[in-house]
Amino acid sequence: MAGIYIHIPYCKQACHYCDFHFSTNLNTKSDLIDAILKEIDLQKDYLKGEIVETIYFGGGTPSILSKQELDSILNRVSKEFSISENPEITLESNPDDLSQSKLKAMKSSSINRLSIGIQTFDDKILTYFNRAHHSKMALDAVTTAQQLGFKNISIDLIFGVPNQTLNVLKNDLEQALKLNTPHISIYGLTIEENTVFGKWEKQNKLTTIDEDLAAEHLELIMDTLAAAGYNQYEISNFSLEGFESKHNSSYWHGKKYLGLGPGAHSFNGIERQFNYAHNIKYIKKLQDNLLPSTLEKLSSEDQINETILTQIRLKEGINCEHLKNSHHFDLIDEKEDSINEFLQMDLLKISGNYLRLTSKGKLLADFITEKLII
Repeated sequence: MAGIYIHIPYCKQACHYCDFHFSTNLNTKSDLIDAILKEIDLQKDYLKGEIVETIYFGGGTPSILSKQELDSILNRVSKEFSISENPEITLESNPDDLSQSKLKAMKSSSINRLSIGIQTFDDKILTYFNRAHHSKMALDAVTTAQQLGFKNISIDLIFGVPNQTLNVLKNDLEQALKLNTPHISIYGLTIEENTVFGKWEKQNKLTTIDEDLAAEHLELIMDTLAAAGYNQYEISNFSLEGFESKHNSSYWHGKKYLGLGPGAHSFNGIERQFNYAHNIKYIKKLQDNLLPSTLEKLSSEDQINETILTQIRLKEGINCEHLKNSHHFDLIDEKEDSINEFLQMDLLKISGNYLRLTSKGKLLADFITEKLII
């Protein structure tokens, strides 16, 4: 089984924290969709006949596209690839795009999962983020989607924001739980260099949150969502039973996937492919019937580290037996001293063939991972 990711690189405005590839100039949208269709044709053999079980429109803001534009891409994918009987088809969206008419159009398409970028229900923080929506718009978008029959809905939240108190975070969690969406993704804010926040940090206009307070935030999130019946199947992802993101889970389990669109990545098991993160260059290459990408063959060390980096984030942890059989690397033996130290500190736990983070360990996941990679 495999997945297809489609990057739609357009946004109404630039959020202050975002470093994904996007443009606020929509003049190239028609040409870019034609280029994606051409890329599908050129890449139809990339997955070598594997069944595609997930399709994910990410961005940017894919909800900027019309139903007709989305359908044109989905129809071409269905023509060129073998699609499973009931694929998970996700559309990332912003609340300000999800009018009732837009949601009705999406419901009549094959989109069956919405991932809605709410980020927070605090209007002051939304302004600070330079988001294009306010909290009522977010609440209305989710409830309207539910009323129209969307059952598989995920919402995104952000924690660890400067001046975000525990009370503000508690309110975000309370509002999220009232919506009763079956999936919640909640990410710690990271300050990336080439963003507004990155520039503000260099100018001493932004002070990042204290690490201890960030840990308190994460503990509050884990405790609150666990008490509400959500399973933390990955450090940043929580779901009710049966509503885990199949597409994102495929990344963490090392499955093959094809990335389409500017800035998208692909993985076929032995090498990665990176599309140009530049709309005009991407379009021009495909107009010339050439793939707009570069290749990176993964070394054995790369593959070991990628397995550790992704699987350590999962609830079940790293499958050490699989790592040994597939990559001839005995993690328990090679990292014995660090692992024993973390076991004694109750940061790691061994369960059968799996090495996993404890609840306490999740608060220090990045530090632990640095000690385990080679």
